[in-house]
Amino acid sequence: RFHHTSTSHWCSCSKTVSDEKYQDPFQLGKKDLKNLYEDIKKELLVSAAELKEMCDYYFDGKGKAFRPMIVVLMARACNIHYNNSKEVQASQRSVAIIAEMIHTASLVHDDVIDDANSRRGKRTLNQIWGERKAVLAGDFILSAASVALARIGNTTIISVLTQVIEDLVRGEFLQLGSKENENERFAHYLEKTFKKTASLIANSCKAVSILGCPDPKVHEIAYQYGKNVGIAFQLIDDVLDFTSCADHLGKPTAADLKLGLATGPVLFACRQFPEMNAMIMRRFSKPGDVERAWKYVLQSDGVQQTTYLAQRYCHAATREIRKLRPSPEREALVHLTEMVLMRDK
Repeated sequence: RFHHTSTSHWCSCSKTVSDEKYQDPFQLGKKDLKNLYEDIKKELLVSAAELKEMCDYYFDGKGKAFRPMIVVLMARACNIHYNNSKEVQASQRSVAIIAEMIHTASLVHDDVIDDANSRRGKRTLNQIWGERKAVLAGDFILSAASVALARIGNTTIISVLTQVIEDLVRGEFLQLGSKENENERFAHYLEKTFKKTASLIANSCKAVSILGCPDPKVHEIAYQYGKNVGIAFQLIDDVLDFTSCADHLGKPTAADLKLGLATGPVLFACRQFPEMNAMIMRRFSKPGDVERAWKYVLQSDGVQQTTYLAQRYCHAATREIRKLRPSPEREALVHLTEMVLMRDK
């Protein structure tokens, strides 16, 4: 239902916060994320030298900490909304740490499933240590995240964040399947996108809102913001697979096509080039399929339509977060939606 949207509707998207004081989310969240990776390494205390080396490999402090940053900003925005408290609680910061651990564990497992050889511009764990050890390292990071989660001592928070792990598994199974019907296929893709990417952000935001404010309406605002930003983030990621060079993205381009995945740009392109249907159903497995699909996508408006769709999700996220009391953190979360749309890696 999104592909008929006119371009004029989106021309003002970059002016969302033009009248507001500019807030850099990364600067605002920096104080609460200080020593984040050191604290994660403390959660991963292990005597086996090789396992420690594997766990430390991705927690090297060079990541942007995008998810923890959203979580601490949401924590502050909800705390200010409820009782004007400007401090992040220790339990809320723990949620940010746990979110990054779950995310990283999922990347380790994804790389094994996809037989990927690069991630964030460096070799994957499975390439260096082998698949079996990589799976075990991912399991270990997840188990350490579960211990940290239990230490928070709140059964509601445990329930909210374990939902993320269930969604990650269900999302991976969805990604392994295809739908014959075109409309079902797009719904399938968006559900997979939510479970694999957005659920972590949505439920982490919800968790910190529960810890900071008793109002269920605020919990829903936090959840919806995280859900919409998370889906938009993945949609732009899928666009970058067609538009960004490998150096920028930190992974080879056309990676999704090579894995047999039909993402947003492909599904939109299929409406203009129905001959892609057969390629989608055989998961681009015949010689020349990947190259032909790539050309079809770039000849179509698939990239543009996927970007429009991401903009819609970002607008929905902005609408939600503006229901909270004004604060620098709220404005930073608004600005973050623009950063998601404008990113090139």
